[in-house]
Amino acid sequence: MLTLKNESLTVTVLDPVADSGRLGTRYCTGGFIFQIEDAARGILLSGPTFPDSYNLHDGQGAPDAFQPHLVVEQDRAGTPSRVLGIGIGLIDPAADRTQDRCTWDIGGGAGTLIFRTTQTAGPWSFKLERRLILRGRTLRSQTALLNTGTRHMPFQWYPHPFFPLYPGGECCRVSVPVTLPDNPGYELSENGFLVMKDLPWMGNRNHFQLLGHSGDRPVSFLQKHPVTSLASAACDYVPTRLPVWGNPHTFSFEPYYERNLSPQDEARWSITYDF
Repeated sequence: MLTLKNESLTVTVLDPVADSGRLGTRYCTGGFIFQIEDAARGILLSGPTFPDSYNLHDGQGAPDAFQPHLVVEQDRAGTPSRVLGIGIGLIDPAADRTQDRCTWDIGGGAGTLIFRTTQTAGPWSFKLERRLILRGRTLRSQTALLNTGTRHMPFQWYPHPFFPLYPGGECCRVSVPVTLPDNPGYELSENGFLVMKDLPWMGNRNHFQLLGHSGDRPVSFLQKHPVTSLASAACDYVPTRLPVWGNPHTFSFEPYYERNLSPQDEARWSITYDF
């Protein structure tokens, strides 16, 4: 594994080659934040099955994902038979297996890891850069995607930070007004924090919920944390969708970034975590 470390935090990042056994077809394989540890207080991130087990679909830590995978080949019925995962490689969707992983050039300097890859398959061609920067108790995850092909390239991207549960079920407060329909998983408290309902959640219980929001400005999150009391995350983009998800192990928010890149067009965006 790769690490970023200072006197406050140690950030563990999956090596796209050495740690390929921990990489599936869902999350970007370059810049996969696997764990963050406080020098004085211990582990700060969780996962849907953490600490009991690990699986490729659920992951752990603070990974990020592109969707949908880009269709490279399809059968006579129009069903995709081979797709290109941005930041992953060529995928057999029927088997949910990566056939040919993308190759990353990895560099950086003090407090920085940089992952760069070029992917080409079928009508698609693009360059992707993932950059992780650690300064004090702040970790910034930056992404840049350049469409070098000849057709428009639609994509959605979302970060998936997994936080350990806070006693009492308080989760996060969003910097913009949000609406929450009646649902079995969450409610809004008087102080504005999203709260898990009907605790304790047991077994396989989990809840995905889309939050309503204006969609006209970047958002930030204030997250209740059992180790640091609070953590925060700030996007420099306007989310198109704002879902949250939790289970008996973890809670996560997933602010989506969405573009349709024209040929030679580039997108750049980031999310910044503070612990």
